[in-house]
Amino acid sequence: MVLDSASMYFRAFFGVPEVLAPDGTPVNAVRGFLDFISRLVADYRPTHLVCAWDNDWRPQWRVDLLPSYKAHRVLAERPGPKPDIEEVPDPLDRQVPIILEVLDAFGICVVGADGYEADDVIGTLATGSPMPVDVVTGDRDLFQLVSDRDGVRVLYIARGVGNHERVTDEWVVGKYSVLPSQYVDFSTMRGDASDGLPGVPGVGEKTAASLLLRFGDLEGIVAAAADPDSEMSPSPRRRILDAADYLEVAPTVVQVARHIDLAPFDATLPAQPRDPALLAELSERWGLGSAPGRLTAVLAG
Repeated sequence: MVLDSASMYFRAFFGVPEVLAPDGTPVNAVRGFLDFISRLVADYRPTHLVCAWDNDWRPQWRVDLLPSYKAHRVLAERPGPKPDIEEVPDPLDRQVPIILEVLDAFGICVVGADGYEADDVIGTLATGSPMPVDVVTGDRDLFQLVSDRDGVRVLYIARGVGNHERVTDEWVVGKYSVLPSQYVDFSTMRGDASDGLPGVPGVGEKTAASLLLRFGDLEGIVAAAADPDSEMSPSPRRRILDAADYLEVAPTVVQVARHIDLAPFDATLPAQPRDPALLAELSERWGLGSAPGRLTAVLAG
């Protein structure tokens, strides 16, 4: 099981009522994140679990290709190799280091890669895995990884961890009328305002799906638009041709990396906390209540 950590702690922050530590620090995202893990582990009993981390939430190589990528979420730019600062609610930003401390005390594996997003870590872990992979996320872009053949599915938490959907090949086809392998091209054409992807103006989900059904992939669609003898109708032809510059770079931005170098890690799910004394100290310091105890009990089986 691979967790899209930021996707989960954002949902915990906005979905769990505010709780304060003894020193006044908000800890609702910490508590909620732990309870999300408890529920998922109890329901699915994974043997291995990774919290995928955003070492760089807006990689420069993606911005170089498409400057609008996540631009609306930049709070402040930083020169050099350091990631730009993302606009995150201050009460949540203060909780992220606490989440990392608690995960370390539990011995739960956290994996990130400099210059890459958590999505890229997830893509690398899901590609060629020797065991089935469940990806937990609220991000539709990761539907591109779904593969019944390879044993990769998404547990989609957009409606909440307790009301998540199991995304398979059939689910993607039923929802969008495209195959998971076509999802990058589909998403590129449709666009995604939350990521600063403009899409092809005038091409929504239905048109994108119908073009992919007829021409197979984005390369085939662009070729058909450029061919005056093709069967593409004038309206989508004009729109595809007008968006040629965008379509040349956007698929690389949308596609998650699948073969990045990751530092060695052990994803084995622990049967007990790695450092019980540290976990107890953190739980008391931050007022985490019963959340650490619930996860400890779930890990013990």
